[in-house]
Amino acid sequence: MSIVLGPNQYGKAENRVVRIYRDTDRHEIHDLNVSSALRGDFSAAHLTGDQTRVLPTDTQKQTVYAFAKEKGIGQIEDFALDLGRHFVNDTEPVEGCRIEIEEYVWERVSIARPDGTAQEHNHTWIRKGQETRTTILTIDVLGGDETLVSGFSNLVILKSTGSEFHDFLVDKYTTLAPTTDRVMATSLVARWRYVGTEIDWQASYDDIKALMIERFANVQSLALQQTLYAMGQVVLEQHPEVAEVKFSAPNLHHFVYDLAPFGLDNHNEVFNADDRPYGLIQATVMRDDAPPAGRAWDTVPGFV
Repeated sequence: MSIVLGPNQYGKAENRVVRIYRDTDRHEIHDLNVSSALRGDFSAAHLTGDQTRVLPTDTQKQTVYAFAKEKGIGQIEDFALDLGRHFVNDTEPVEGCRIEIEEYVWERVSIARPDGTAQEHNHTWIRKGQETRTTILTIDVLGGDETLVSGFSNLVILKSTGSEFHDFLVDKYTTLAPTTDRVMATSLVARWRYVGTEIDWQASYDDIKALMIERFANVQSLALQQTLYAMGQVVLEQHPEVAEVKFSAPNLHHFVYDLAPFGLDNHNEVFNADDRPYGLIQATVMRDDAPPAGRAWDTVPGFV
């Protein structure tokens, strides 16, 4: 038996970058969490401690902040491509990379005018509590494929009816009662793999998110699995630039609370929102002719 070094990468994780554009009186803000990881022949660093081919993780961090100024931050997919192409094309030992970006959205504060109407403030925001937009760039080899996996996390969505769960498998440990009318809620993580890089990222993101929300709302759901499949299906039908969609959806259970001890009826009106344990549903919806993903999903946790 011999012991060998397996796959490896290294980088700088979770660089918190806030870029404010101050070109006019009305400022703009972009708030990112950026992680980089580089791949190549770094075996000497692992086996003998030889660092001569290692670009320091601190340099990766400095590059992120410098590019925020030099290249600017618009769409997070474009910023990831700027960083990834730089590391792979301009640093000789680097053969591939992974850039992961989360974007936190801020909403302008509105203030009252003297006439009582509202006006957006030029340089004050409130952090929005909705989903976090994400993208992950993978560059496989020098001059090779560039693959972007974009999406969102923590999109909390709930509907108060239109969801059923019955006719499930039963054994001696089953106590769950079937239902034809239940609350369905989840904190959705969705990611989709793009084909190509010449894409209107904002328009694509906005429409994909809207399609998913509409399908979640309108499907008469017999299972969360059915709903997820329908959400992925409509995205692939209307977005040829997407090869596949992956979901991770905790089932945020809402149990009808027993008010009988107080002489009260409860017809699906008062619930105990139970945050754990929870069912976790994960699924991939893809085209049967989707191009190979390469390493795009290798380090994306929480998906099948």
